[in-house]
Amino acid sequence: MRIHIALDDELVAELDRRAGARRRSAFVAELIKRGIEDERRWDDIEAALGSLSDSGHEWDDDPATWVRRQRQGSGRRSG
Repeated sequence: MRIHIALDDELVAELDRRAGARRRSAFVAELIKRGIEDERRWDDIEAALGSLSDSGHEWDDDPATWVRRQRQGSGRRSG
């Protein structure tokens, strides 16, 4: 589908330097895809805000020890 987008001359010049005049559409399409993916991730993050209670977690008393144990993991893990 074709759309019309108005851009400042300076922005188009930078676009041409980075993508080339013959690759504008592909470059802009890729940036829009990335932007939409970022927006979706932020939507997920914002939807998850407040989903954990403020207390009652294994890590409440000593977060550093809890993190260390998590990093050690089980003997089945590699690395």
